[in-house]
Amino acid sequence: MTIITATDRLILRDWRAGDRAIFLQHLNSPAVMRWLGGVQDDATYTAAFDRLDGYAREHGHTFWIVERKADGEVLGFCGLKRVNSAGAHNHGDMEVGWRLREDAWGQGIAKEAAIASLDLAFDRFAAPHVVAFTVAGNVGSWGLMERLGMTRRADLDYHDPRFGPELNPTITYAIDAGDWPAARAAALA
Repeated sequence: MTIITATDRLILRDWRAGDRAIFLQHLNSPAVMRWLGGVQDDATYTAAFDRLDGYAREHGHTFWIVERKADGEVLGFCGLKRVNSAGAHNHGDMEVGWRLREDAWGQGIAKEAAIASLDLAFDRFAAPHVVAFTVAGNVGSWGLMERLGMTRRADLDYHDPRFGPELNPTITYAIDAGDWPAARAAALA
């Protein structure tokens, strides 16, 4: 197992055998997938997992497994990829993203994992800025983006052709490398 980074409560690590089944069991639910296009079939998830593997090979980063240190439970994923969504205006930019199982919500886990991922984006991968995407209805997601010090960037919003009106437009938040130290300190306060 390759550990990418660790926090007080979490390990962000590479995917390993068995993670896909655990991920599907806990994260392919109506609640988790509400703002992500709904529960997905096996073929759709297999393609998504293959893309995650490709990001790691091509760029050295991906959406890594988030594992709880205390008991080794897979809680979801968090990490970094390059923007490649159809309709996005900023292909190639560094993107931070997360997805956690329901029983991990409301505990600060996403924030902790996202801070660790943003640290990597700016320190290890020298990103000049990082973006994050969600939809207007996903208050929890954009609320976290704001708590991370990210700023709404309506100029980077886009229409994702995979989804209908409830999931469009995709809204964008961003943070510059120079703003991260103060934003990080505020997020941890």
